[in-house]
Amino acid sequence: MRALLAALVLLACPTTGGAAPARIVSLNLCTDQYLVLLAPGRAVALSALARDPALSVVAEQAASMAWVRADAEAVLALRPDLVLAGPFGAQTTVAALARRGIAILRTGLPQDFDAIRGETRRFAAALGAIEAGERLLARMDARLAGIAPQPPRAVLALEPRGYVPGEASLERSVIRAAGFRPQARAGRLALEAVIADPPDLIVAAAAPGYPSLATDLLDHPVLRGIPRRTWLPAELVCAGPWTAEAAVRVAAP
Repeated sequence: MRALLAALVLLACPTTGGAAPARIVSLNLCTDQYLVLLAPGRAVALSALARDPALSVVAEQAASMAWVRADAEAVLALRPDLVLAGPFGAQTTVAALARRGIAILRTGLPQDFDAIRGETRRFAAALGAIEAGERLLARMDARLAGIAPQPPRAVLALEPRGYVPGEASLERSVIRAAGFRPQARAGRLALEAVIADPPDLIVAAAAPGYPSLATDLLDHPVLRGIPRRTWLPAELVCAGPWTAEAAVRVAAP
């Protein structure tokens, strides 16, 4: 069944005459991570963001890899046979590369673990790394399966400036995978609204290493009586098999 699924996925992905692409350039943080985890030996260059440990789960590996700016001439000089890109950003560059006949593979925006499975298999097939993709997913599923049952607690995912992710969001999928129930709120909440109907638990991103008025709200004294757990921004800024670590982190006592 996995072999059949991989074959069907491959039909929907850019190909290079049936052969796995040998020279791959990534212009997007999310595709950087898939490339490093699935086919690092064929990565010609990544985006500069791949090296940022606050955003990238592959920052350590990427530190020793080449990077390229999202400029068509700079990318063409690398002679790629496949360019990985995001749905937004660098669109003029991507269009110019496509006009030159370069195969382009764009990432989607998975919002739950089923979609992450599909996206991982799509990239693994296109990169000629199906077995590596299945290994990534096996580790993800093992991490999720290892989460112990949790008491029925209402959890509020609180972001900078008081924003709360909506129902069909990656953050809420992570909270459910951790065994909790997301509070049925969305949009921007005032502190008074949080205190009027306090959650059992607040989940927020780990504090950044620099002060910010946007994140100071999360440390307001009126919230200090509510238990809190954290996830790392790098685990959520791009959805992928690594996002399971956010669920494990939220579930940990």
